[in-house]
Amino acid sequence: MRLRNVKNKEEILNSSSFLVQKPKQYCGKWQNYFNNSNPIYIEIGMGKGQFIRENAKRYPNINFIGIEKYDSVVAKCLPKIDSSLKNLAIIRMDALEIDQVFTHEIDRIYLNFSDPWPKKRHHLRRLSSKVFLEKYSNIFRDDFDIWMRTDNEDLFCYSLMSFSEARYVFKNLTLDLHREADDNLITTEYEDRFSSKGMPIYSVEAIKVSKTVNK
Repeated sequence: MRLRNVKNKEEILNSSSFLVQKPKQYCGKWQNYFNNSNPIYIEIGMGKGQFIRENAKRYPNINFIGIEKYDSVVAKCLPKIDSSLKNLAIIRMDALEIDQVFTHEIDRIYLNFSDPWPKKRHHLRRLSSKVFLEKYSNIFRDDFDIWMRTDNEDLFCYSLMSFSEARYVFKNLTLDLHREADDNLITTEYEDRFSSKGMPIYSVEAIKVSKTVNK
């Protein structure tokens, strides 16, 4: 993935009140960070942040956290955030550290247009692999709830198998989301690009009811 450098990147990252500089210190305490007990939804691999920003605007009673690995991508997102939002935070981190930043406090995970890692030897790097599903099991508060979208058919089929093996069940599975969705659908930047070319968007909600409640 080749990323263009962003002018004044460090200044943007260091000055934004939305970027959490030391997220691990809030592990288990994210309700304190937001100063409320509202549900917390996270997007892993938020890109330039269109999806997470629009969700935060539309749903003020839900706390949203966008996670992105690359500095330059985060720096493109931060200036676009409405300064009045109180329910949005951004974290710059590798998703492999997800269970060091959250513990039994997340209500939903969004996986939107994740890196497909097409080579078979890299499949465990996929955000829907068993490696990550095990990590997610330690960060959900109650029921497990993963919403996924992708334009990559191979990744989608792999993810359905991975979710199924982990005993998730599926809701609202579609092989062409934009043909079925209404006009209120919140999209990502990648999604707009792909759908404008007539490419199908695959989508599923994977859910597993927790038998025990972790607090």
